Amino acid sequence: MIHVEHLSKSFHDYQRGLVSAVADVSFDCHPGEILGLIGPNGAGKTTTLRILSTVLRPTGGRAIVAGHDVVADPEAVRAHIGYMSASTGIYDRMTAWELVEYFGRLYGMTQDRLRERMEAIFDWLQMTDFRDVLGAKMSSGMRQKVSIARTVVHDPPVLIFDEPTSGLDVLVARALRQKIAELRDQGKTIIFSTHSMHEVEKLCSRMAVIYKGHLQAIGRPADLLERFDRPNLEELFFHLVEEAEMRAQEPLAKGSPSWDLGI
Repeated sequence: MIHVEHLSKSFHDYQRGLVSAVADVSFDCHPGEILGLIGPNGAGKTTTLRILSTVLRPTGGRAIVAGHDVVADPEAVRAHIGYMSASTGIYDRMTAWELVEYFGRLYGMTQDRLRERMEAIFDWLQMTDFRDVLGAKMSSGMRQKVSIARTVVHDPPVLIFDEPTSGLDVLVARALRQKIAELRDQGKTIIFSTHSMHEVEKLCSRMAVIYKGHLQAIGRPADLLERFDRPNLEELFFHLVEEAEMRAQEPLAKGSPSWDLGI
């Protein structure tokens, strides 16, 4: 459902010149699967997800989402995805119901289908009690539920979450993880970025570690622990980052490095 092949993205920085944010990244994500994209700040996670959601155009390579190329057919991609950004706010002067309805209309849903879908979502997310509450008066938990509702209102097959639990308290984060797991069980294709190894253990079918724009390893968590002989995911992450730093300090050999990604 998501196919990424040799994806790259570079930006021009006035001080540093051309900066590579994503370099030669390849992976797949399938229906009923959650792929966790793991990496520190600035690793290239958000850039990758923004390319998949057509917010950014790649510099090289290609990405196919739900059968559509993100460059050649971005409108079709957007019709088949739900994208929840960590930086997207809630409109203070709109109620929960108005906000979700607005996004449903943006996706071209008919009034009858939209109302039916919203009733089901508000019941599923337990949002009925605050459907008429303005965004300015919502708690962080309410805001996250509204964000999920507007992401899934058009029932897309592919869901992209960029650090969905960042800044949330323990109870709200746990509830959000449960809802993401339920979406996986519905057969959705899900990719999300996170800093939390606990979330990876609880949710992810596979994990992909990205550092300085390069994919360091990808595979089932248990398989990667065995492959790299590490006791837990935190130690695995540190090991992969340290290995990447060591490679970066070595003199560059001719051609591209051949890394064992565990694919």
